[in-house]
Amino acid sequence: MRGKINEECGVFGVYSKEPKDQLAYMIDVGISALQHRGEESCGIAINRDGLITFRKDLGLVSKVFPKHVLDELPEGKMGIGHVRYSTTGEARKENAQPMVIRHKKGNLAIVHNGNITNAYELRKEMEENGAIFTTTTDTEVICHVIVQERLKTDSIEEAVENTMKRLKGSYALIIMTSTKLLAVRDPQGFKPLCIGKTENRTVFASESCALDITGAEFIRDVNPGEIVIVTNNEMTSIQTSTDAPKGLCSFEYIYFARPDSIVDGISVHKFREDAGRCLAKQAPVEADIVAGVPDSGLDAALGFSKESGIHYDIAFTKSKYIGRTFIQNAQDKRNELVGLKLNPIKDVVRGQRIVLIDDSIVRGTTIRKIIAVLRRAGAKEVHLRIASPAFIDACYFGTDIDNKENLITYNRTVEDIRELIGADSLEYLSLDSLKEITKDCKIPNLCTGCFTGKYPVEVPAEIRKNTFEEIKF
Repeated sequence: MRGKINEECGVFGVYSKEPKDQLAYMIDVGISALQHRGEESCGIAINRDGLITFRKDLGLVSKVFPKHVLDELPEGKMGIGHVRYSTTGEARKENAQPMVIRHKKGNLAIVHNGNITNAYELRKEMEENGAIFTTTTDTEVICHVIVQERLKTDSIEEAVENTMKRLKGSYALIIMTSTKLLAVRDPQGFKPLCIGKTENRTVFASESCALDITGAEFIRDVNPGEIVIVTNNEMTSIQTSTDAPKGLCSFEYIYFARPDSIVDGISVHKFREDAGRCLAKQAPVEADIVAGVPDSGLDAALGFSKESGIHYDIAFTKSKYIGRTFIQNAQDKRNELVGLKLNPIKDVVRGQRIVLIDDSIVRGTTIRKIIAVLRRAGAKEVHLRIASPAFIDACYFGTDIDNKENLITYNRTVEDIRELIGADSLEYLSLDSLKEITKDCKIPNLCTGCFTGKYPVEVPAEIRKNTFEEIKF
């Protein structure tokens, strides 16, 4: 069976002061707010008096959790939720989260966003010692490691801290035991995780937009390398080693996060607007209108318009019922959905010289179709500006770029790409401009490995040598 170990997901968790709180609806709303992070599967687990009840399945939150299903979930003191996107993993119900297990010292449920780069090594070691795996996810590997460490100590906190020492890669975890809720972020801070509160509840989420929509007040982000524990209605924290190089995934600001989220203290909307401003200064062009590719190109387009003085307009109508094409896990699905997802507003684009802003080009299929759509609608010129540097290398920490040979930049110049996608001109945001935005926003550091080939941490040789598809579990 092939190893399917990397993913980009959304996690949500809540701890209530009330022992029998109706948490299912709040978690449902929370993971719905994170639906953009994963549309393949979802799940909810509720802890009532130490007994964990869960429901998970393939599909969108609205499909998996209609009202009657939410009503069937018990009241409880804490619960967790998850939306999953497996970049190379199989769309199987068994791979959906939360992952719930029973072991010698109690019950455990876990939700995970990220990619464990030494998962294959850990899994092989445990299988040789008799461990049995039922999924193809690295999340199950994390569960096994936690259980191994838990058997050595009476403290779940110590077990998690020791687990962190064995894991390599990216992870934002919410772990639920019979009595405690823990939020854990990897030492590099690759993946976002934040804390919020209501009068009676403590809430954890991948993005602050999920706090906003559930009525929780944003308190702070979980720090890189931090374990936050909630038990007996009190929150405590363990800060593990802080000397690890930091590197929040730059794609969180560029694409993954919602524009209304605050990630590590920085407005996603502001970051994208600043990227557009930098593009306007770096790569000016004579044009009649500036338009963004919905949704993640819109904020950068607004910034480009403000800086350049070129009129901003809406060039497309977007179907609300078609998911994000980048996070469809098969190329043929992406191809089918592009035409259904966006339709040009012909009166806006006809006869116009258009500056088209998009967040990135990965494979090139989507943007090529979008430019062709604008041409058919009568656009006179289409000048493409990309609000990120060019992707040149694979990502090993949770973005759907598993092999650089799949990238449009592989063995192609910018001019080659421009000709291939049919644009009149093409410019990417430079690395220097990205660094300038990072500095202006006071972001300590970003992982830019997919733009440079240099990562905050060493990537295992076996992972670098093989694509994820070639690693056998």
